[in-house]
Amino acid sequence: MKRYILHRDTAPGTPLIDYEKELNEEQLRVVMFDGGPILVIAGAGSGKTRVVTYRVARLLERGVSPGSILLLTFTNKAAREMLHRVEHLLKMDTRYIWGGTFHHIGNMILRQNCDRIGYRKGFTILDNEDAKDLIEVVVKELKIDKKAKRFPKGTVLKEIFSYSINTMKDILESVKERSPYFFDIIDEISDIYQHYNKKKRDVNAMDFDDLLFYWHRILADDEDLRKLYGQTFSHILVDEYQDTNKIQAEIIDFMGSFHRNIMVVGDDAQSIYSFRGANFQNILEFPDRYREAAIFKLETNYRSTPEILALANNSISKNKYQFTKILKSIKNNGLIPVVAPAKDVIQQAEFVAQRVLELQEHGIPLNHIAVLYRAHYHSMELQMELTRRNIPFEIRSGLRFFEQAHIKDVVSFLRVMVNPRDEVSWKRMLKLFPRIGQRTAEHIYEYLKGSSHPLELFTSKKISDVFKNIPGENINIWSKLFGELSALHDREATSEMISTILAHGYTDYLKYNFPNYESRLEDIGQLINFSTQYQSLETFLSELSLMSGVSGEEIITAGEEDERLVLSTIHQAKGLEWKVVFLIWCAEGRFPNPKSLEEGNLEEERRLFYVATTRAMDELYLCYPLLIFDRQIGHVILKPSRFISELKYSNYEEWQIADF
Repeated sequence: MKRYILHRDTAPGTPLIDYEKELNEEQLRVVMFDGGPILVIAGAGSGKTRVVTYRVARLLERGVSPGSILLLTFTNKAAREMLHRVEHLLKMDTRYIWGGTFHHIGNMILRQNCDRIGYRKGFTILDNEDAKDLIEVVVKELKIDKKAKRFPKGTVLKEIFSYSINTMKDILESVKERSPYFFDIIDEISDIYQHYNKKKRDVNAMDFDDLLFYWHRILADDEDLRKLYGQTFSHILVDEYQDTNKIQAEIIDFMGSFHRNIMVVGDDAQSIYSFRGANFQNILEFPDRYREAAIFKLETNYRSTPEILALANNSISKNKYQFTKILKSIKNNGLIPVVAPAKDVIQQAEFVAQRVLELQEHGIPLNHIAVLYRAHYHSMELQMELTRRNIPFEIRSGLRFFEQAHIKDVVSFLRVMVNPRDEVSWKRMLKLFPRIGQRTAEHIYEYLKGSSHPLELFTSKKISDVFKNIPGENINIWSKLFGELSALHDREATSEMISTILAHGYTDYLKYNFPNYESRLEDIGQLINFSTQYQSLETFLSELSLMSGVSGEEIITAGEEDERLVLSTIHQAKGLEWKVVFLIWCAEGRFPNPKSLEEGNLEEERRLFYVATTRAMDELYLCYPLLIFDRQIGHVILKPSRFISELKYSNYEEWQIADF
């Protein structure tokens, strides 16, 4: 073990850090605690990173060897920043501390022990794209007939395999939970999984999930190795513990089994990633697994006003399963949060845009303001309104709504109905069907562009006379699809046209090509509802073209690069903060998410609401439309989200929105 030196300007024995000056009482108790298991429940904005950093520094000052400290974080950047801060505090080299993500540390350990699991030195790590490609190779080698029926793409299969490893569930159970619509091909999926694992071993490669899987395996199977690492690491610190999955929690237990000096830091109230395999029970049950654990709570909040925290505390108190805590602000009193019901989604967007401009006039930069939402499609109307007003914005939750692949796919069908000579749309659309690649799509377009009635070639099935290798299933679908689209176009029934596209193969295309197919389907559902505002397909498409053109180019340069309003899902916003936060679509049926309610995840949805509200430093606005149009039901009157209804009236004031 390498020795280390603290470079001192003070006498030996004198601490380099004045901990009492640097930390509040709650933080100080954690940092100065002697040893044993520690659970730190760190409330939003309570200085969690500071506590972990100073705890590492304190251990080093006490004489703990850097090589016996393991710091696990969820990004390598976070670990680097913490250790850099420790270096600054102690004027010492922290290179010998084991710090980084679970995957980073797993890689380091497996480099030393890969022979124990049948791997050779110098194994390759596959990134997600490489892993997807290798799965596709396996599918091809197994001679699975993808021509007979649709079959999930490599990215979809990789997501299932990843979920299986991180939750420690077998493939059968994982498919049931994640993709039940693939249950009829479970045997093929299981076969692919087995051959994929063999293939990786043959080519001496691991994917990211293997770094956890094999790290766990060598510790579980080899008692001597488990003891070696248990003795090596006298102190283990884990950040964002509420986001760990089952296999990560077991790895921590193995690594800390000898000294049991495990400090886990997190906030059960911010556990919102179950869809990724994060296990809420890890943090909730830590005191059961470590009976001697000391539990500390960080409840002093440095971010938000007392009024915002009162609302957040009131909301999260409704959850049954939690470590109860009450956040207390160090700030002076501020503005009471606002609930702003709008008559419809258009007025909701207008209100947010107008209020953002007013805030900007009062000196709040755009990049200090965020609009948060439960689902990406909730931002569609707002994106259009911001673009109309030339308010620059950036989207943290993905591409701009109309630039997303699935939206562009659907629109390509509509465009050829208006302009049968649209080459780009024809080629994009044709490639969505089985066994139609780039070359075939080009040949088909070259043929149909010479016809005075291109669509008739599909409805009459004459296309099959020239292209005899096109599957008969495609020919039949095209005949029905373009026949129905033509009839609906004559009636200017744009919303029904989009529904028809979904019904004739595109829903299946999403299932087999995208791991997040359900959220993409939600996006298209919102597009359907949105299209009902337009009296003609041509007007609708013209509007989309104008929006895409501006939002893709001009809006980006409408101001300084750092002067853009932030649009983000709540999931993407975790860990961030803004002076002003708007939370839109706070309506029952939209937030909480109905599917999550069906799956019994009401408390996680409320934790999402809590995360959203605690992103705000000074001002918080909760908005929702009172009336929406649903293509299946018609006009629907919405109620405020239960997360608003269950609040005390003293937690907010309600604004009446005037017409703009």
